[in-house]
Amino acid sequence: MLRARLLTASVLLVLLALLLFRAPASVWQGAVLVAGLVASWEWAGLARFPGASRLFYVLLTGALAGGLSWATAQESVVWLKVLYVLSTLFWILLVPLWLARQWRVESPAMLALTGWLVILPTGFALVGLRMAGPWTLLMFMAVVWLSDTAAYFAGRALGRRKLAPAISPGKTWEGVAGAVFAVLLYAVVLGQWAGGLEDSAAGQIIRALSTGWVPLLLLLTALGIEGDLFESWIKRCAGVKDSGTLLPGHGGILDRIDALTATLPLVALLLLERS
Repeated sequence: MLRARLLTASVLLVLLALLLFRAPASVWQGAVLVAGLVASWEWAGLARFPGASRLFYVLLTGALAGGLSWATAQESVVWLKVLYVLSTLFWILLVPLWLARQWRVESPAMLALTGWLVILPTGFALVGLRMAGPWTLLMFMAVVWLSDTAAYFAGRALGRRKLAPAISPGKTWEGVAGAVFAVLLYAVVLGQWAGGLEDSAAGQIIRALSTGWVPLLLLLTALGIEGDLFESWIKRCAGVKDSGTLLPGHGGILDRIDALTATLPLVALLLLERS
């Protein structure tokens, strides 16, 4: 299992690097669309939609993505801001309550809307942040990866107090502390190197945020943990361990982007507000 996990991670990192730094914008957008459609298929499975309804949900997700792209092109970025604001409100206001009360939603319509709030803003954020510069997108994705890795090792070494035992028994408060410490170090390092970053947009973002840089990364850390917990709860309600089997050792697409779904739309919204 560990060998498969490491091999899959290596392949994914190489593929991501090629798409981020070498592929034209149209190829990146196509890759994001494919990943989003696969994620919607997995979400429909977690929502326990039957076969035909599951396929219809994927097709409807693609249609919504196309419609939003067209609307954004017609109305500048108005609809994009609306999408990001809805996503941000969902993660900051609704999801904490959802997790605290451990809601088990049975309504197909509610589950369908939730899936779109999770998947669609993330896809548009991946496209928009890459347009701002590959280093900009990578810089914020790395916050999630670093937080997740630090939480895993700190939790294994020091974990005693469970964070949310009824949702994800493996997560601990010590792991959270490890994630916060690692992200603080990351914030300091990036702040020192901001002037020398190859991607000018990334450096400009850090310098523009100034004293707000560290609070933003800490907020993203908290949201990333929340995104991980939310998908864990949805999987627990569905009675499955992973969202899919596409990625050996890692599960499905949703298992890999759960924390990104809660963080990247907020970053994209802040970037739009600055432009």
